[in-house]
Amino acid sequence: MAAMTDSQRDAFLRETRIAKLATLNPDGSPTIVPVWFEWDGAEARLFTDRGSEKIRRIVRDPHVALSVEEGVGIPEAWVTIEGLASVEQDGGMHLARRLAVRYYAPERAATALAGWEKMADRWVVVRVRPTRIRSSSP
Repeated sequence: MAAMTDSQRDAFLRETRIAKLATLNPDGSPTIVPVWFEWDGAEARLFTDRGSEKIRRIVRDPHVALSVEEGVGIPEAWVTIEGLASVEQDGGMHLARRLAVRYYAPERAATALAGWEKMADRWVVVRVRPTRIRSSSP
C-alpha cells in the first residue's frame, strides 16, 4: 500500500463519505463519532449543535483526528487527518444546507432541513486544520 498523492487524497476526501471524528474526554481517553464533512483541500469542516458533547470536548482540548475510509469489499484506501479543531459560531446552518443535499436524498434533505431551520442559531462549524495527514491506497 502506498500513500495517496495530494490530488488523489483531495479527490478521495471530496467524495461523499462518512468520517469518524476522534476527540478527547477529560481523562484523555478518545471517543469517536461519525460525522458528515466537507474538504476544501486545506481543511475539513463539519457542523454540529453548539451544546453537543463534541463541542465541549473540542473546547477543552482541540486535538482531534478525522478518519475516512473505503467501505468493505472495495480495495483498501483511507485518509486520516490529525489536527487542531476550532469552533466558529457562524455558518453552521449554511454548511448544514450544503451537506444535507450531499448526504440525503432530496426528499429526506428537505424534511431534515425544515426541522434544522427552526434551530438554525444552534448550529456551529467545526474546522479541522491538519497538522499531519496520512493516507493509503492500493
